Amino acid sequence: MRQAFTGCGTALVTPFRGAQVDRVAIQRLVDEQIDSGVSYLVPCGTTGESPTLSDAERAEVIGTVVAAARGRVPVVAGTGTYDTHHSVHLTQEAKRAGADACLVVAPYYNKPTQEGIYRHVRAIVDTGGLPAVLYHIPGRSVISIDVETVRRCVEKGGILGIKETGNVARVTELKLRANVPVISGDDGITLPMIALGAVGVISVASNVVPRPVSSLVALAREGRFAPALALHERLSDLFTALFLEPNPIPVKAALLLAGKIEDAAVRLPLTEASPATRAALMRALAPFEVSQPAG
Repeated sequence: MRQAFTGCGTALVTPFRGAQVDRVAIQRLVDEQIDSGVSYLVPCGTTGESPTLSDAERAEVIGTVVAAARGRVPVVAGTGTYDTHHSVHLTQEAKRAGADACLVVAPYYNKPTQEGIYRHVRAIVDTGGLPAVLYHIPGRSVISIDVETVRRCVEKGGILGIKETGNVARVTELKLRANVPVISGDDGITLPMIALGAVGVISVASNVVPRPVSSLVALAREGRFAPALALHERLSDLFTALFLEPNPIPVKAALLLAGKIEDAAVRLPLTEASPATRAALMRALAPFEVSQPAG
C-alpha cells in the first residue's frame, strides 16, 4: 500500500467569481498553502462545494489544483457521491486530471447497507483507478461506515486512510481492528485524535491559517503536547466560528475578510454568512493578523 497521507491536508474551498470557478484565486490559495507547510491538498470535498459543481467544473478545479501544486504536494480529489457509477466516472476523470488519490464519502441519501458501502468503495478503487481515503461523516451522510466494513475495504488494498469526524473513540478501534491510518476530519478534535494515534487532519481552518494549523499537527505528531495544546487553545475560537453556519459558508467569509479571495459567494441552497457570523470570524481572526489585500 502506498504511504498514508500524514500531517495537515487542507480541504480546499472552491472560490467563485460570479457564476464561474475562480481559477486565479485557486492558484493563489494553492501557493500559499504549500508555502505555509501544508502536506497535501483536498479539492472538491464538502468544503469545496462538490454537490453543486458540475462534472466539468470538478475536472477544472482538480486540474487547476494539480497544475498549481506542480508536484510539490499530493492532491486528493473528492469523487464520492451516492451513485457508484457516477463516482467511478469522477474518479477516472480525477486520475486523468493528475490527482494522486480520491476522497470517498459514505454514500448519502439512499442509505445503502454495509455490503452496499463495501461494493461502492471497491468499485471506485478497482475501476476508478485511484487509491482512496474513506470519508466517514455520518452527520451529513446519515449512515456510518462500520469498522468491520473499513477492515474489509482495507484488506482488499488501495485504501490509504479514513477521514474520521466527530468520534474520537473510533480512532483506537480503527487502528486495532481495521489497521488503517486515521485522519481527523474535525479541526476541534485533531489534538486528541493525534494523541490516540491519528496521523493528521484534513482541515477547514487551514484554508485561512495554514501555518498555525500545520504547526499544531506537527507538534502533536512529535509528541510535544504542551505547545500543541497552547496552539489549539489559541485556534479554538476560530475552530468554533468556522462552524457557526454550515461549512463552507463561514470559511469563505473568513477568506474574504482575510483578503485571500475576492468573492465569498456560495451556491444555493447555501447562502452568504450572516452579520453575526462575520463578526465572530473577525474576532477569531484578530490574533492571527491575516488580513491583507487580495491580489
